[in-house]
Order: sequence, then structure tokens, then C-alpha cells
Amino acid sequence: MAESPAPLAGLRVLDLSRVLAGPLCTMVLGDLGADVVKVERPGTGDDTRTWGPPWAQGPAGREAAYYLCVNRNKRSLAADLKTEEGREIVRRLAADADVVVENFAPGTMERAGLGYDALAAANPRLVWCTITGYGSDGPEAGRPGYDFAVQARAGWMAITGEPEGAPMKVGVAVVDVLTGQNAAIAILAALREREGSGRGQRVEVTLFDSAVAGLINVAQAALVTGREPARWGNQHVTIVPYQTFDASDRPFVLAVGNDGQWRRLCAAVGAEALLADARFAGNPGRVEHRAEVVAPLAALFLTRTAAEWLGILEAAGVPCSPVQSVREALSDPVLTERGGVWPARGDTYGAIATIAPPFRFSRTPPSLRRPPPALGEHTAEVAADGWG
Repeated sequence: MAESPAPLAGLRVLDLSRVLAGPLCTMVLGDLGADVVKVERPGTGDDTRTWGPPWAQGPAGREAAYYLCVNRNKRSLAADLKTEEGREIVRRLAADADVVVENFAPGTMERAGLGYDALAAANPRLVWCTITGYGSDGPEAGRPGYDFAVQARAGWMAITGEPEGAPMKVGVAVVDVLTGQNAAIAILAALREREGSGRGQRVEVTLFDSAVAGLINVAQAALVTGREPARWGNQHVTIVPYQTFDASDRPFVLAVGNDGQWRRLCAAVGAEALLADARFAGNPGRVEHRAEVVAPLAALFLTRTAAEWLGILEAAGVPCSPVQSVREALSDPVLTERGGVWPARGDTYGAIATIAPPFRFSRTPPSLRRPPPALGEHTAEVAADGWG
């Protein structure tokens, strides 16, 4: 049976964003079939084109790995928005676009005559998504947003790291990632509403709001108790045992989420004394007596390799996992055997691999239609024919 068109086939997205949150949002829409035109500064382009090393190096040039990770399934148009010629190209594209995504400082687009009100007047069905650091209104409107700074301000660093160690950021720009995904969700919701009303609207997503919302149970616990959450390192504040343990050769993760798993754990590893202790029968008791539960398990796990323990635990139905390196994760059969890595080739940088989107469709799967473009690769095409 032939595949149906991609879910967002025919959707036109004008991408006026750069760096990570905005480009990730538009890549998600592109992966789902949208036609995405990325507008970049002539000569320099998206900031992330220079964020190397590492580089993908090909016979005709190179691109930074950072740029490549969020810019597939797009066409690149080089246009200087400080010139009337560049602004006119954007106006023409916006007149026929479904979506505009931008992350300029508040007021920048308005001063160029390219703000939402101006472009929506010519295209009332336009869905406009603004991504900012702290909001386009409020006490810090216009303050630039940087993932690291927002992780610090939104409480992420306060709860990340060892209990007695320094506050620590997450190892990836998680706030930008959350914000980009939230922006895609908001856009899709606005498009759904447009089906009934016939009208577009402006939506705004901020790094700070996304970061605070992403605290989930930690934020809720603080609201409920009025107490400051602590850092727990690789332990869990409300579940025991739910942490890393060292085996004789390398660490692994044990994630006992309920009392049935606790009993299976004790039986599988031969921890009869722990199983017999009534204080540990329920999770609240194990949390109360955390050290008395963890210490004997830690000593026991040092007696075998991680692979041995993982085999025993998996056979018993106890949640566990190896602590893998990034390269180990990228070669994990769960990823590779399910099509989780896409091969691509750009004229500039040559052959690369890229991580496939994290969703599956039974009839309309996402696909790699375009590799990440070279700067201005499609300028002549788009400038001459618009959306084509």
C-alpha cells in the first residue's frame, strides 16, 4: 500500500529563527512534511554554523555539527533584513505562508516593518510564533535568553548535581529543546483552531516558562510543602532504591518503582535480610531508611560485573540499565534497528548521519527529504518562485 502524504504536507513555514529552540521547532515541522524556508544573514548565516569544532568536513567545505543537528528538511534563503530588498522577500513569502517562527529581540521585527500586525494584515490566516527568553512583556521584556542562564535562574541547576557538590547544568541545552518542542505544540494547536475560525494568531513561547514548567514534580513538591528541593545526584528523592550503583567494572542504574519490583529484586540478588525486614516492605519505609537499604545493596553489587547483574535483574523483571556513553547509545540496537539514524549527504560537507525524529506513524512516517542546507543554497530558487 502506498504511503499517504506526510502529516504536514503543504504547510508553509517561514523560519526567521536561529541557534537552537526556533530551528528545532521548525525542523520538527519539516520532518512532518512542512515546506520550511530558513531565512539567514548573507555571509554568516545562523550563528550555529560557526559553533565548531567539531565540523562535518567535505570536499566543498564544512558545517558545524551544532548547525547540522536542527536544520534538516529546510531550504536556506540568504536575505539581509536591513535592506528593502530583503524585507520585501520576507513580506512576499509571509503573504503565502501558514506559519512564521522568529526569535528576534522584541521590537526588532516591528521596526523593520515585518511585525505580526503588519504581516497578518496581509495574511489573516498566518500563525506567528515568537520565541523569547523571558517574554515580550513583563518586567524583563527583551532580556536575551540563553539556555545556561535560564537553567540557573529557573532552578534546574539547584537540583542537579551531587548533594554536597556544586550546582550543575544538564549536559545538553535542555531548556532550548523543551522550548522548541513547546513551540511546535503551540503552532499545531493554533493551526487546529484556525480550521474552525479561519483566522491565525500570535503565540509566544519563552525559555523561562518552558524551564519552570519542565520542573514538573519538583516544582509541585515545592508548591505543596513550601520547602526548597534539594540536589540528589543520581538518587531519587521519593523512591528507593532508584539510583546508580557501581558494579565491579562499571556503574549501572537500578530503578525499583514499586513494592513488587522490590520483592523481585531482593529475591533475584539474594538479599534475604532486606526482604525480611518489615521496615523496607513499602516504599515510604525504604525512603525513611534510605542508607540502611542502599548500603548493603551497594556492597553486594560490587561483587559482580554490570553485565552479570543486568542479566539477573532483567530476568527477574526489575527495571535496570547500563550507564552508556553517547557513542554506545548511538549504536544501541534499540535505535539502529528501528531506523533511528538517517544517512544524509550535503554538497558542501559530504556524508553525515542524523538522528531521526522521535515519533512513529503507521501510515505517514516522517522522512529526510532535504539534508541541512548550505548557506543560501536555495536563495535563487525561493526568490524567483516563492513557495513554488
